[in-house]
Amino acid sequence: MATMGQLWANTGSALATLMFVYTIFKQWFPHVGDHFEPFFQRLFSRFYPYIQITFHEYSGERFQRSEAYLGIQSYLSKDSSSRAKKLKANTTKGSKSLVLSMDDKEEITDEFENVTVWWQSKKEGNIRQSFSFYPAADEKRYYMLRFHRRDREVIIERYLEHVMKEGKTIELKNRERKLYSNTPGQNHGNQTKWSHVTFEHPATFDTLAMEEKKKEEIKSDLVKFSKSKDYYKKIGKAWKRGYLLFGPPGTGKSTMIAAMANFLEYDVYDLELTTVMDNTQLRRLLIETSTKSIIVIEDIDCSLNLTGQRKNKKEEEDEDGDDKEAIEKKMMKNEGDKKESKVTLSGLLNFIDGLWSACGGERIIVFTTNFVDKLDPALIRKGRMDKHIEMSYCGFEAFKVLAKNYLDVVESELFDEIKRLLEVEEIKMTPADVGENLLPKSEGEEGETCLRRLIEALKEEKEEAKRRVEEEAKQKKEEEEEKKRRKEKKAEKEAKEEEEKKKKKKIEENGDAEH
Repeated sequence: MATMGQLWANTGSALATLMFVYTIFKQWFPHVGDHFEPFFQRLFSRFYPYIQITFHEYSGERFQRSEAYLGIQSYLSKDSSSRAKKLKANTTKGSKSLVLSMDDKEEITDEFENVTVWWQSKKEGNIRQSFSFYPAADEKRYYMLRFHRRDREVIIERYLEHVMKEGKTIELKNRERKLYSNTPGQNHGNQTKWSHVTFEHPATFDTLAMEEKKKEEIKSDLVKFSKSKDYYKKIGKAWKRGYLLFGPPGTGKSTMIAAMANFLEYDVYDLELTTVMDNTQLRRLLIETSTKSIIVIEDIDCSLNLTGQRKNKKEEEDEDGDDKEAIEKKMMKNEGDKKESKVTLSGLLNFIDGLWSACGGERIIVFTTNFVDKLDPALIRKGRMDKHIEMSYCGFEAFKVLAKNYLDVVESELFDEIKRLLEVEEIKMTPADVGENLLPKSEGEEGETCLRRLIEALKEEKEEAKRRVEEEAKQKKEEEEEKKRRKEKKAEKEAKEEEEKKKKKKIEENGDAEH
């Protein structure tokens, strides 16, 4: 065994010496060395059991960094900080944190399906002096992957794809997420384009004022959607999902959207329909959205006059009964809408569920509305708005979340009274109003004081609700009485007109008789 080991050691030393001599020879006699290169490569590969793959930082004309290089850099960053001895920290544009990667001439190992590979970060210098538009023109960085030739099939067919996929996932996770809005700009004429700011909303499902069971249901639905690319392809549907959030103002619809975006780590596109001139421009905006995004249309019942494009017979009859002034106001409103935007209900339906909606994938479309009954059924049917979520008034479970968020209070003797007011008395108060009452108004104000203020506010809300009911009943009674008076007045007028017609007819008959 010792003799065999010594033999291999001598062979390796001889090969290393031969390669060194060949390198020197090629440097001094480059043209002659080219003729011997194939021979030396075959000789070296016969005794060397490893395969090497090089991934350069720049490819082609080197004006852009290679996507493969960036993917490998992101993939290796998860292990570099724990395994490599020499690291370099970079601030990558669009990244929310520092990116740690191997320094030059550093090596780490990786394992995949019981196969060990070696990654090296290398740099080559360039002696030539020439002017270049890209940075570090005299240096060429690259990653070198080394593995045993018996593992060639595993590496080529599965490992490299795994590296690219994981690298892309890490890159998306570390990226700085954005909030987009569509606003007309002076630099692009009448065209509406997306502009963005950094998305920094702190809302999460943990801080969302909602029953825990309902939150878990929504989170489970989001996770299932984000992992269902192959399933959507199998059933022949675009990889998108629609959410309809409806409920009174102040119930947390916008906060829910922010929590969804933070949970999935998606960008948010806030689409303002009134700035979109027509269906073509709406389609163009959709094409320009990225994957892993949430497209939001808030207060869709107020964005455009989409609900009035389909009217049933009863609605038309009711409109016929309106007085002249109301009809003129409605016509003026419709004319104003036409001047602002020509987006139609059909165009919006194609936007969320037509052929163009399949351009790209992994998108969530969210509509919010305060009055779900005003929306056209075709707009919110399942398949377009797949999941309907009611954002209701604050219940006791939602209150406990707010008490923990605002006051760090998990339990108090005042909770029983608050529970009675919210659940037994069924006092309706939005999470926004509850939060405002729980918010400390001065430095050092205790949680008990804030809870008592909320109790008083709930009691006042109860009295206010009672007063509103009485006023509504009184108003309804007055309207009915007014309607009855108008009806009686109309009947009296019609009777008087009928009497006048009879008198006129009698006079005419008497005149004919005299003749």
